[in-house]
Amino acid sequence: MSSSIARSLDVLAAWRADLDRHVAQLGRALAEQELLDDADATLLAALRERLASDKLVLAFVAEFSRGKSELINAIFFAEAGRRVLPATPGRTTMSPVELAYDPAQPVRLSLLPIETRLRGLALADLRTRDEHWHHVPLDPHDPQTLSQALAAVTRTQRVSVEQAAALGFWNEAQPEDNPPQDRDGSVEVPAWRHALINYPHPMLERGLVVIDTPGLNAIGAEPELTLGLLPSAHAVVFVLGADTGVTKSDLAIWRDHLGPAGLERFVVLNKIDTLADPLASRAEVLAQIEQQRRDAAAQLQVPLKRVFALSARDALAARVERDHEALAVSRLPPLEAALVSELLPRRRDLLVGGAVGVVEQLRRTAGSRLADRRRQLAEQLLELRGLRGKSGAKLRMMVERVDADIADFERCTARLAALRAVQAKLLRALLALLSSDALRAEVAAMQAAMQSRPFNLGGRAAFDTLTARLRAALGRAGVQSEELRQMLEGSFRQLNTDFGFAFALAPVPSLAPFEAELDLIEQSYRRYFGLGQAWRMAAPGFAEQFRRMLLSKLRVVFENAAGEIELWSKAASSQVEVQLRERRRGFTRRRDALARVQDATGDLEARIAEVQAQDEHLAALQQRLAALAEDALASARSLTVDATTPELPLRRDAA
Repeated sequence: MSSSIARSLDVLAAWRADLDRHVAQLGRALAEQELLDDADATLLAALRERLASDKLVLAFVAEFSRGKSELINAIFFAEAGRRVLPATPGRTTMSPVELAYDPAQPVRLSLLPIETRLRGLALADLRTRDEHWHHVPLDPHDPQTLSQALAAVTRTQRVSVEQAAALGFWNEAQPEDNPPQDRDGSVEVPAWRHALINYPHPMLERGLVVIDTPGLNAIGAEPELTLGLLPSAHAVVFVLGADTGVTKSDLAIWRDHLGPAGLERFVVLNKIDTLADPLASRAEVLAQIEQQRRDAAAQLQVPLKRVFALSARDALAARVERDHEALAVSRLPPLEAALVSELLPRRRDLLVGGAVGVVEQLRRTAGSRLADRRRQLAEQLLELRGLRGKSGAKLRMMVERVDADIADFERCTARLAALRAVQAKLLRALLALLSSDALRAEVAAMQAAMQSRPFNLGGRAAFDTLTARLRAALGRAGVQSEELRQMLEGSFRQLNTDFGFAFALAPVPSLAPFEAELDLIEQSYRRYFGLGQAWRMAAPGFAEQFRRMLLSKLRVVFENAAGEIELWSKAASSQVEVQLRERRRGFTRRRDALARVQDATGDLEARIAEVQAQDEHLAALQQRLAALAEDALASARSLTVDATTPELPLRRDAA
């Protein structure tokens, strides 16, 4: 019995494959006709890479014993006919677990020892360094091996209080959050810092990535989880206990780690089955559940429609038994429908918008180049028809005129070289504002300002100064990119007038989306400079991890901004090279045609027919490419996500 999310991801995967097929056909046709320059080829490759590797990232966050792992099993892995993630009473998931599938990587469970925190190594840097991980091979043909291997995620170890503090699990200033001490003074901490599961489960093959996070202590101790993984998720499902409601530790997780409004947040009150009371009527139990929903919505300040009360355990059992009635009673389907109707359409719109934009640009540039080729053929045809009845002397004069036109045209190469030099100089200055070196210098200045005050008391002011300076850098980059656009536009206009080019300049990329990303980073990171988080920043190694994570997130924003501007500039340069090459070919064809007619006047009519045939071929090619582009656009716009698609027919035999 598949979930509505599974069916919607199937639709999304089928759409991506169909669109990729149409885009590939269009790309091949353009390349065969030499209509695909380097900039367009880069755009096309980026689109195809995105279609092939697009992921939907869902993070599940909860304190211990809220039934989070059971909920993941019920939504995504019920088709296995058993629990995939360990979901026994008590503490199960002790470290963050990331489930995904990359066919280029071995099928395995990868575990990162908790001790790597002491070395100051960032999780992002460790992902590609196998020597730091403990790997457990998995058998993709035996789902039971996955369940057995995942039991390793629950492993813990006992360490001294000093070690626990160094690892981020002990804080004298907040004793209520510390783990209990044993008789010998030791405390229990997770054995692993992070777990990566690469497994060819159908849901993961469709592009799903599931992040399963442990409780408050583990979340707070790993800055890369709260500052990297969670903000990058497309949605966060926050799981509470229906019997407990919002506890103090639940509220701390929500306030400290899930607060930014940029996250798509859904709240689940799990374990409604525990509220069954033989001394209360069903109506009274339902009223109690609804009251818990209203209370949770009020405390967390989220719309009531984003709060779902359900039983993950009953839902998993119902899915395994393929019992629709029991599944409805579990109240899981409304959550899945909400995820599909509120999350997937936004994902769809982003994918469709990106695909349509690329295909439209390819169609415009190809149409412009074909129109220029046809214009040159029309000029040549007019010239050849004018030769009918002309003498040999007249032909020689026309050949000499073409040679003079070629020499005159070559004068533009000096102007184009000067244009390229000015463009490169302006682009270098612009990209320097967005470079990694500039970012590192700004973050280093923030760190120096923080360290100049005891206990990082000047951290908030230093951080605010950093973000203000980075916004100013983006602002200056926007101004300089507009200056570059104006210079290119003026130069293109003059070249079009003097030499008959058809240069066209696309709008300069807006930096507003990157400013918005910077705002989100600021919201996520600023809370670590409050008094309640000061102890974390003072913990050994945490401030360095914080700096690395901050620099990593900022680098992504600024590198993407620089990449878009550089690609735009490259597209402007590419059309210059393409049209220059096309124009030279046109002059060569004109001269060759006149020379052949001069040598054998009987070839004139044959040459006219040949040019006419070339023009007819280009006209047919225009129609073919327009049809391919329309097919690709129709495929891009055909994606629909429907949360109401019926489930599989009811069967009560074993799955």
